[in-house]
Parts: sequence; C-alpha cells; structure tokens
Amino acid sequence: MSEDKKPILFSVDDDPQVLRSLRSDLRQAFREEYRIMSTTSAREALETLPELKKKGEVVALLLSDQRMPEMEGVTFLEQARKVFPDARRVLLTAYSDTDAAIKAINEVQLDYYLMKPWDPPTEKLYPILTDLLDEWHLNYKPEFQGIRVAGYQYSPKSHEIKDFLSGNLRPYQWLDVEGNPKAAELLALHGLDHRQLPVVFFENGDYLAAPDSRALAARIGLNPNAKSDLYDVVIVGAGPAGLAAAVYGGSEGLHTLLIEKRAPGGQAGTSSRIENYLGFPKGLSGADLSQRALAQVTRFGVEFLSPQEVVKIELDGNYKKLTLSDGSHLFSKSLIITTGVDYRRLQAPGADNFTGAGVYYGAAMTEANACRNKKVFVVGGGNSAGQGAVYLSQFATQVTILIRRDDLHATMSSYLIDQINAIPNIIVAGQREVLEACGQGRLEKLIIQRTDDGSTYETDADALFIFIGAKPLTEWLDGKLLRDNKGFLLTGRDLMLQDNFTKIWKQEREPFLLETSISGIFAAGDVRSGAMNRVASAVGEGAMAIKFVHEYLAEI
Repeated sequence: MSEDKKPILFSVDDDPQVLRSLRSDLRQAFREEYRIMSTTSAREALETLPELKKKGEVVALLLSDQRMPEMEGVTFLEQARKVFPDARRVLLTAYSDTDAAIKAINEVQLDYYLMKPWDPPTEKLYPILTDLLDEWHLNYKPEFQGIRVAGYQYSPKSHEIKDFLSGNLRPYQWLDVEGNPKAAELLALHGLDHRQLPVVFFENGDYLAAPDSRALAARIGLNPNAKSDLYDVVIVGAGPAGLAAAVYGGSEGLHTLLIEKRAPGGQAGTSSRIENYLGFPKGLSGADLSQRALAQVTRFGVEFLSPQEVVKIELDGNYKKLTLSDGSHLFSKSLIITTGVDYRRLQAPGADNFTGAGVYYGAAMTEANACRNKKVFVVGGGNSAGQGAVYLSQFATQVTILIRRDDLHATMSSYLIDQINAIPNIIVAGQREVLEACGQGRLEKLIIQRTDDGSTYETDADALFIFIGAKPLTEWLDGKLLRDNKGFLLTGRDLMLQDNFTKIWKQEREPFLLETSISGIFAAGDVRSGAMNRVASAVGEGAMAIKFVHEYLAEI
C-alpha cells in the first residue's frame, strides 16, 4: 500500500512537546501500517479532515487532548465523528479530567481515555491502541481509489459519462444518488446539490459537475491536440481496423497520427466477449482487445488524439488538409478512413425519448450491473445482439431477444445460438417487433407487435438494448468520396464499375485495392463497401492499408 493511502492515525494536542512525544511513540509502533498525522490546532484538524475525506483517505484513529484553548477534546471528537464516524476515538486526559472523559464515553461514544503521561508506551499506550485498531479493521472496507461518478441511473448525461470513461479504459465507481448513501455524502462534502448532477469526483478531491466529453478527457489525460502539422499517414477512427493500421504504420517507420472522436475499439470495443478471434480460444472482451492494441500503438510511437473529430477533408496538391472539430488544421500525405459503422436508430415512437434512460444502442456494458434482477429486452438477431444477451443474462432476471424472423439460425453464428439455448433466463421471441417505448422519465413498458398475425401486447421493461443493423459513418465526408447506395465507401475495382469513375480518377494506374476515389485516401474495415464485418477482417484490412500507403508515398 502506498504511503499516502495507508489508514491515518490523527492526533491533536495544543502542547507541542506532548504532541512530539505522542507522534514519536505512534511512529515507533504503527508506521508500517498507518500514516501518522498531527496538529496543535483543533480547528486546523477540523478543516483538514473533510479534505482528507474528499481525497478518499480514511482515518482509523483520532486522539485528542481534553484541555485545549480552541475547544475541548470532547467537542473536537464529537465534530470529527461527523466526518469519520467509524474512526476510533481516544481522549488524552489529566487525572483531574477523568470525570469529563467518563461522561464522554456515553455522549460521543468515546472508545477510550488515556491518562497523561503514558510511560512506558509499551504497557500503557500500544496494547490499548492495538486492540482498538484491530477492532476497527474488522469492519473496515477500503474506499474505492479512483474516479467516482454520482448521478441518476436513468439520466442520459450519466450514461454518456459512464460510457465515455469505460470506452477510454478508465476504471470508475458508479454511485446512484437514489440508492447509494455514499453519493449523498460526497455531494454534501463538496457542497453540491442534485441540480449539478452528474458529478465526476477524482482521487485528489477535485470534481467536475456535468462535464462534456472534452472537459472530462482533458482531466483524465487524453490528448485532443496534434503535436505536428504534417504526417505521413493520418488514420481516422480507432476501431480494430484503425488500431491495426496505426500499429503497422508506427512499426514501419511512418509518421503516424490516429484520431478517434469517442473511444478506442469502435463497436468491437463494446463487445462483452469476442469468441471467434484467432489466438484467443477462451475469447476476450472488446475492452481487453482495445487495451492491448492501444498499448502496441503507443509503444511504436504513434500519436493518438482523443476525443477529436475530423469534420472536413480538402486537397492541397498532394497533401490532404484535415479540419478538426475545434477549428484547427493539419496536413497529411495520405489518409486511412476507418470510422466504421453505428447502430441504426429504432424508429418506434418513444425510443428516442429514453435513449440513455433505459434505451441503449449496442452492448452498453456500463449499464449491465444496473440491470441486476430486472427484465431486459434485446432487439436484433446478429452476433452482437447474441453476445449482448449472453452478457446481460448474468445480471438480469430475464433477457428476451426480439427478432422479426422465426429464429436466429439465418443471422447468428451457431456457437452463439448454442450458448443462448443453454442459458435458462434468455428467451428468443420470434416474429416480434417493438411498436412503442413508454414510461415517465425512463423506460417502463414496451408495446410489442406479433408480425405473424398483427396482434399487439404490452409488457413491463426495465431496459432495451438495440442491435438492428448498422449505417456507415461517412456523412462527414460531404460527398467527396464515391459511396454505394447504402453510404459505404467504394474502393479498388468497385470504383471502376461506376459510370463517373473516369471523370473522377485521373491517375494512370488503377486504384489500389483499398483506395477510394481520391488517390492517397484509403478505407478499411466496416466503413468500406464489401467489408466482411468481422474483427479479424478489419484488422487485416487495417494492416493491408499501410502496405498501399507505402506504395502511394513512393509515387509522390
């Protein structure tokens, strides 16, 4: 345990000589397990204790002299108890103060009083304090060390913050203000009220009230600003394809920049379990894959900007000029677009009203624990929906998969179907679709229609997770690159089938396999027309794109 996170023994005595003696004796016996703090001022102590609590520190023992000019020791211990109610309280008294000490045993639940002087400490101090500290340890549960988020469970802003932190691999503790008294305690300690929720508390005692992603990113050490003006290759999107491209770009000596607008991993990063990825027979989570890949990226010296978004691409000779969401610009010799896809929105009335408040897109693993002992629905029949249902079944009382088809066999891998069939609290409801989402401030009910006979019924619902296909994230390109009729980027020979290809393509050679309609701009992963929509194929395309970048750079 680090020195600054050991439980604290806090002593107060207005006599500096007595305090030095007490501090010396405490260090002699307890410094291995505890941090020793002391002061001659009771008022200073009462100012210090709340600051310690804000930082997640814990006080195990309070020792106070009874006769002090600022306040009596009993008064100090009574006020200190409000901050650290579980700390053991010991009063240091002279013989003449024993009546006050005995009275304090009942009034402030004093644990012990010690007569001064306590020589020898091996007989009159250490055995008593050791017993008190052993008793304290029986009920002591260490405070969570790290980021804490307090808010309402069914708040879209709370969901946004939790999703951002988990997506960026930052551990945190969630405190629901409606069910966790620790949340109310933290708010009161910092002088905050419910109008400022959600609040993110940091380990050093600082906090941010209802922060946006950029403010939160800056506080947790993410970097949204580029260090250079010119790069060999810029990769837009840090899903599996983008991460793979960054690893190969960095390892092969290219001056590489990776830009991600939310969190690394893309849709794969939100997956609870990827079981068909080569080399991991027991599977791995999307977060684990993202963490491993990001470690490789940084190891090879790749610059990573997050959260940051490219909003515009322009050509400047052989250079690609990128405009970022903060208005800044940078240039690159080549560009790889790996922005992936996003889940399509459920068109049922009411669904948009409860997004982040019971209605979630994708796995939303941050909300899984909140589904404990509740009734959950999953819309979609693909692998992502299956993986989400399996994961949620560990928490929810019942998980119902709603699909329009009769069963899952046409849309889901057989290994996942076998898993689902073996889990008793997962129900597959075929020929169903959601007609409406209902509730007051949060999702409470669903109106569901049977597609075979048109009948409808209403059911209670605590959460709805939606996996209903994907649309490519290409709107920001503003039509500069050729796309198919679904919006996916056309590359390679698919470009040559387009009627206007010869008007657009002015190179003497044919486009490289992953090259878009503008030379030097490549696409990889799910954003590309004809992609396989598998993690392994996205990784392969990301690596392959770097090969073509090398060939392109050799031409210019």
